[in-house]
Amino acid sequence: MASLVSSSTFITLPKPLRLTQRTHFSPPSATLSSAPPVEAPLDQKYGRKGIKFTDNGDEVELTVRNGSSLKVRIADAHVVSYKPKVYWKDDGFEEVLYTLDSPEAKSRGGIGLIVNQVSSEPIKTPSSSDWTVKDVDSDAIDALQVELGCTKGSLEMSYVVSLYPLSMASAVIVKNNGVKAVSLTTAILSHYRFKKRGGTAIQGLKGCSYCSHPPLSSPFEILSPFEAMKTEDPSWFSFGWEPEKKQGEWSIQDVPITILKNKLSRLYGSPPDERRNLFHNSAAPSKYETIDQGRELFFRMIRIGFDEIYVSSPGSFAEKYGKDYFICSGPASMMVPIELKPGEEWKGAQIIQHDNL
Repeated sequence: MASLVSSSTFITLPKPLRLTQRTHFSPPSATLSSAPPVEAPLDQKYGRKGIKFTDNGDEVELTVRNGSSLKVRIADAHVVSYKPKVYWKDDGFEEVLYTLDSPEAKSRGGIGLIVNQVSSEPIKTPSSSDWTVKDVDSDAIDALQVELGCTKGSLEMSYVVSLYPLSMASAVIVKNNGVKAVSLTTAILSHYRFKKRGGTAIQGLKGCSYCSHPPLSSPFEILSPFEAMKTEDPSWFSFGWEPEKKQGEWSIQDVPITILKNKLSRLYGSPPDERRNLFHNSAAPSKYETIDQGRELFFRMIRIGFDEIYVSSPGSFAEKYGKDYFICSGPASMMVPIELKPGEEWKGAQIIQHDNL
């Protein structure tokens, strides 16, 4: 397994993990009359310093030397927690992700990978029983990785989640093993926690084209595509607020900071007809930042391989989910599907980096 996130990308990360040797479990030798060997628990098979699997094998937790940690639910490749060290004190860890748990359904929010095949018979995001652990690796517990894999139809997918002291990354490789070309819409959508509605914003999208657009539907969504596009109660509108334009109507971001106090659902990127040009000025940037004034935290989001950036805020709709505020954002390729010919593969990644030390 090779790391998708290296020091040659948009930011400097620690030395990439080699991940060339796989860990194998050798069961005891069997006799002719013995029963088939029992598979070792995941922690016995893959666990090491900084990488811990739960007893029932449904989650893996990565923890680096400075105490930063994340948790991944294996069955559906869902990142349910990311707690980086953000202050120079022993208890200086903050949960970045907004995740909801309910007895009737599996957790929502967090970081969810979405890969949908566009066809008359769509192959949706793999279900809760499709993902398995393929490999792990580490580098002196300052860089940890777990690789998950699954096969759905003609698509073979690998999902690599990495943790570093000041960042985390989630990267996907999709290969078409079929005999026909496929079209994919895909995204890595993250739900970020904020202390209060009034202190929530993003910056770094000035000059980029955007239009109102629903998110891709997924098992991880908090707001469905319909709810994300639903109009907010006018009584909640703040001074200077302007209603969102109709879906498909493009605008240019003309301010450096986008306030996310009110409800919106946007896709940032060049309009499809402009992407035919070799050079265009309104493409989505490679990185942007979230601003949490309530906790005085700033996180940098970096996209690799994806063409667009999705951003949504719930506005007053957030109140029914709890006292904390949240937004949904991440790299995406929704407007123009990714075309994969037989034997071709596509790679995409998201990096969350912070300077809050």
